[in-house]
Amino acid sequence: MSSNPPSASTVTASWPGRERHQDRRPFLLARGRIARAFRGWFEDQGFVEVETAALQVSPGNEAHLHAFATEALTIDGRPSPLYLHTSPEFACKTLLAAGEDRIFSLGKVWRNRERGPLHHPEFTMLEWYRTGAPYQTLMDDCAVLLALAAETAGTKRFAFRGIELDPFAAPERVTVAEAFQRFAGVDLLASVAPDGSTDRDALAAAATASGLRVAADDTWADVFSRIIVGKVEPNLGHGRATILCEYPVAEAALARPKPGDPRVAERFELYACGVELANAFGELTDPAEQRGRFQAEMDEKARIYGERYPIDEDFLAALAHMPPASGSALGFDRLAMLAAGARRIEDVLWSTVAEG
Repeated sequence: MSSNPPSASTVTASWPGRERHQDRRPFLLARGRIARAFRGWFEDQGFVEVETAALQVSPGNEAHLHAFATEALTIDGRPSPLYLHTSPEFACKTLLAAGEDRIFSLGKVWRNRERGPLHHPEFTMLEWYRTGAPYQTLMDDCAVLLALAAETAGTKRFAFRGIELDPFAAPERVTVAEAFQRFAGVDLLASVAPDGSTDRDALAAAATASGLRVAADDTWADVFSRIIVGKVEPNLGHGRATILCEYPVAEAALARPKPGDPRVAERFELYACGVELANAFGELTDPAEQRGRFQAEMDEKARIYGERYPIDEDFLAALAHMPPASGSALGFDRLAMLAAGARRIEDVLWSTVAEG
């Protein structure tokens, strides 16, 4: 009997990872084409691509975002806590304060406690910022990017979980208040005061009347989330993309209030086939107001999860010098998944994080 080991070609052919990779390879190649097309479009629009540091003193200050923590060691071995960023937002806004005008970033970000068909702990985010532009300009940008992704992938339709849309059709624009009324029968703004403060009991009663279960300890934000996840989001992005805009100020920690109606903010989200793709703001540039919102978010995080993240003082100092601007963050992997016809986000990732 021969004791020769199997040849390299035999080992390779029998390895299950090879078959899985070959199944995904068309999606991965489409992803690469879309990335190149996006970079070309932004450059043609006069944007500069920037690369921001992944390690930050604060990963962001939103209650329900969870970061990966690490530490840097000084030369003498003293630890200094750091986090992998959940978004390049703080760094990008600092660059705007330093004088940049139109910038974009296409790079990795990290979010903990996230894994599933649409979530991965490490993913690629596309962020872009325009100084002096209203946030409605970013709505137009999103429409262009949807169509460009489809054209580059060679498809005329997006489909996910039985929902289809035409990526070349102009997205519908719906306010959050309109969506709550249309899909849940809830008068959202009846629970929001002129100063942006909220009435938990009023929204809870409306949610209960709509058939949703509300727990006794649910806050206004909890009830808002139950309605938007249970009643609104499943109906968005059917036939054509949906831009859901004018979020209540309480749900827009980084956005400036809408002129003429301080109950709502200049925030929108882009949906396709029921999938959230992008989150955009008319950027808040008042450092005192931003500090207060961050502290409120961290108080909520401490209440729910028993932890809080530090506030980036350098970012707040830069914010005082930031010009009026609008910015958007788009989940690049999700859009590539829809454009390529993949079923899971991991189908468009060249390498995935091992599950524990």
